[in-house]
Amino acid sequence: MKLIVGLGNPGLIYAGNRHNIGFTVLKSLAVSLKIVFKREFSASSLVAKGKIFEEDLVLAMPQTFMNLSGSAVKALLKKFKIPPEKLLVVCDDLDLELGRIKIRPAGSSGGHRGLKSIIEQIGTQDFNRLRIGISRPNKGREITDFVLSGFTRSEKGQVKEAVEKAVECCRFWAEKGVTETMNIYNKKFCNSKEGDKSNE
Repeated sequence: MKLIVGLGNPGLIYAGNRHNIGFTVLKSLAVSLKIVFKREFSASSLVAKGKIFEEDLVLAMPQTFMNLSGSAVKALLKKFKIPPEKLLVVCDDLDLELGRIKIRPAGSSGGHRGLKSIIEQIGTQDFNRLRIGISRPNKGREITDFVLSGFTRSEKGQVKEAVEKAVECCRFWAEKGVTETMNIYNKKFCNSKEGDKSNE
């Protein structure tokens, strides 16, 4: 069994904003697998269960707000008896350009508060994470305001493509694991601008 967790903030006020792209990916992934989210009170999450390539799969969207995501993830791992190496966390990343995706088997939080909370709560950095680029704001704009804002009309095409790529990547990870997924997706969707500022 594997667990894929999308990070975001609950509530309509946050729906579709940059910080919630993890939720957006999980919702699209659930649609592709024809499974439905139900509230799992014991883990403070919305949870959907299914199968992919004969692998039992749990999708989850913590309802704890981003900065407290770790408590929900810890409860999910315990409830479903899943080790951290079979966890994939999907989240936004300021240091990747808009629309780029990157998967890694481990690493620091890179300043992302949701990842930081998970690392603190489960006691390890050794879990998979799929980061989706949202770029950084223009100089002078507050980071908090930027990540809680929606995508502009001109950005929405790139975001739609990124979500589709991320769903495909999640499905491939569930079947093949992180090493093969990295070899294909980190190269396949890396555009002409080499490198990023991420410390992972």
